[in-house]
Amino acid sequence: MPSQKNLDDLFLDTLKDIYYAEKQILKALPKMARAAQSEEGKAGFLQHRDETQGQVERLEQVFEMLGKPARGKTCEAIQGIISEGQEIMEEFRGSPALDAGLISSAQAVEHYEIARYGTLVAWARELGMNDAAALLKQNLAEEEATDKKLTRLAVTAANAKAA
Repeated sequence: MPSQKNLDDLFLDTLKDIYYAEKQILKALPKMARAAQSEEGKAGFLQHRDETQGQVERLEQVFEMLGKPARGKTCEAIQGIISEGQEIMEEFRGSPALDAGLISSAQAVEHYEIARYGTLVAWARELGMNDAAALLKQNLAEEEATDKKLTRLAVTAANAKAA
């Protein structure tokens, strides 16, 4: 009978999941920036790309703390969310609703990340890994701030333009 898996295993598995997701997001953000029609949207996606690079580096530090190689594990959820975003870019290219669609796609990504980071912070604390929890909490705070910025962008400009 295989050995029982525990919270350490679950933590590492989820860390690999979010690491993979962040790497995929790094590839998607420049495409979203190119597709965005508003200058504010373009700038926001590029700024978040730089922030995401920092998040990847923090995740690599957490892997290091665990003495494990920084390796992602295919995350079907993020692949699906990114595919939906690509569909919106294709179907709404040139339309006034494009930016509203891009923002909604980006928020789906943010909400996924917020859920993952919230869980990882709680588990790191439970496992007594306070240094890892602090790094993950930084990533969580950035994702929450990005989500708020996206909401502001949608409410102040993109949604009205789409309507």
